[in-house]
Amino acid sequence: MAVDSMPPIIYAQLNYLLTHSPHSIKVEQMWSGSKNPGFLDRFTLAIPFCLDYIKWDVIYNAQFPLLAPDIIFGPEDESFRPYHAGGEGDLKPKNSLSDWNCKDPTKLLSLIHELRNLYMAYQKKRVGNVDDERLKFEINTIYSQEGIEMYMSSGFDKPEEVKFAVPLLEMDLNKMVSGSTWRHQQKIYLQVIYPVGRKYSAMTSAPRLKLVSTPELKTLFSIDDFRLPPWLEGMCMAEYLPNLEEILQSQIRDAISSIEVRRKFITALAIPFGRPLEADPVFCRKATFLACSGVFTFLVHFSLPLQFPRQQPALILQSSQHFHSPPGNEPIKSAILQDYPWSPRWDVAEMTERIFEYLMEECLNFKKYCNEVLLQQR
Repeated sequence: MAVDSMPPIIYAQLNYLLTHSPHSIKVEQMWSGSKNPGFLDRFTLAIPFCLDYIKWDVIYNAQFPLLAPDIIFGPEDESFRPYHAGGEGDLKPKNSLSDWNCKDPTKLLSLIHELRNLYMAYQKKRVGNVDDERLKFEINTIYSQEGIEMYMSSGFDKPEEVKFAVPLLEMDLNKMVSGSTWRHQQKIYLQVIYPVGRKYSAMTSAPRLKLVSTPELKTLFSIDDFRLPPWLEGMCMAEYLPNLEEILQSQIRDAISSIEVRRKFITALAIPFGRPLEADPVFCRKATFLACSGVFTFLVHFSLPLQFPRQQPALILQSSQHFHSPPGNEPIKSAILQDYPWSPRWDVAEMTERIFEYLMEECLNFKKYCNEVLLQQR
């Protein structure tokens, strides 16, 4: 985001929004609507909602930056009217636009969050008006659960569907991972998609289900490897969720416990290799050690999978003496090495000893490879 191409007042508003919002809001594009095309005063925000993004255009006026912006909603939301105009003489309720103060950098954040909450209520009302008995039953069974978002998808070229984003687990994952630097609260959701029908039947097919997490959580727990429990015939969401959460909670606790297992392995590597040059202190997924064979000095990069020790670490060797030709001048590296003796039943001392013995021979092959690369570059 170019600071010098945006009026300072507008920049302050946008920068505060992006750095302080609890949602991972993104700027998709920026453009100018003023006579001076060098001033960017309009941008599209991609705002997380119901495990997808809603895109709203924020329209400032660079010539009159003290004025509040206009917000243009997506083409599917023409009926979304967050601030209803009252009749003449009616007392108008205060909102973030009527209370706009251009010198307060928090105002755009307040406006977008207020509109997002109103949009959430708007979508909930749309879904509640759907003429589908099964959907009405599902909504009634989970209505008391906090944080559920829902979205009515419809259009000329696609079937009507209702999407639910159901937050799972009451565990504070940020606090459970010691030393984590996650800026946003880490969450796991169940996405549930129902086609809109007209008749209710206990024999209706299962909805489409998908587990989704905030992106940063994948450094701790692989959502893609989690197997959802089956949706039994005649089941509803309120019956499905407790079993899912119980399994998920158990696996999350195992994933947190596995951090300590990886930490012990990295600590044990220091016995044959010496102290690491770098190591991931939070999730213990990566570590780099300096090694040598005679005068040949090289780095060993360890990458530990989430399934460690069931799956062995991936190794990459990097020479500290051999470099590719310009323009990059990058150090020469080996391919990923995983074809070495390994058993998850070994203790960490034997694991590290076997790796060290393997590298005593493999580093000679790597040194030969580095010299061959240099010969080819001449």
